[in-house]
Amino acid sequence: MPIKILVADDEINVRIGLSQYIRNKFLKECIVYEASTGIEAIDLALQHTPDIILLDIQIPDKNGIEVLQEITKSKITTNIVIISGHDDFKYAQQAIKHGAKQYFLKPIRATEILDCIYRLLSINPNKLKPKPIKPFVKQAQEYIEENYNQPITLIKLAEKLGLSAGYLSTTFNKDLQCSFVEYLNHIRIDKACAYLDQSYLKTYEIAYKVGFSDEKYFSKVFKKIKGMSPKEYKNLNK
Repeated sequence: MPIKILVADDEINVRIGLSQYIRNKFLKECIVYEASTGIEAIDLALQHTPDIILLDIQIPDKNGIEVLQEITKSKITTNIVIISGHDDFKYAQQAIKHGAKQYFLKPIRATEILDCIYRLLSINPNKLKPKPIKPFVKQAQEYIEENYNQPITLIKLAEKLGLSAGYLSTTFNKDLQCSFVEYLNHIRIDKACAYLDQSYLKTYEIAYKVGFSDEKYFSKVFKKIKGMSPKEYKNLNK
């Protein structure tokens, strides 16, 4: 079962850099969610119940302590790690009081974060092995990755594989720890990021190229996954 990690930080470079570092280290063993505000962090935490939440204490809308308090009250099982630019003991004291498992001061090396993840989840990095995935789920993954720019639906994919939509959906979720739509959207947004590096393409053109028929819905999904709008991402990578 892949581990789930939420990176909540309003600093775009920090959030993207840390998220990508974690993805590269865990490969398909990890799903990383991103949030740029406290409210987004709470919503994603309640929706996905991540194993680890890396939370910036100065995140906007609701600060890190407020987010920590709300998530703790929700009773979901998770490990919250606070990352702060405040070298003040009272912040660390508040964080630990409300359930934070670790408190780091910026700047912090990505390797320290990784070691913390290993420790909190009792992971031996030398023994990370891919979990078995049913052959038809692998076929579904391959089909999605090859045809992401087409109007794929769960029902059509299930018919192609000779399965019921319900069985494919349940097994897909169980093996990959995400739904068919979530997987498809992540593939499409990853492809969109590559297109966004090509500044001559407009947002609506990229949306259509990666399989979205509606630019507004594309932008909504992009922000949910990347924590920023396509325009913000494009400006970041200029």
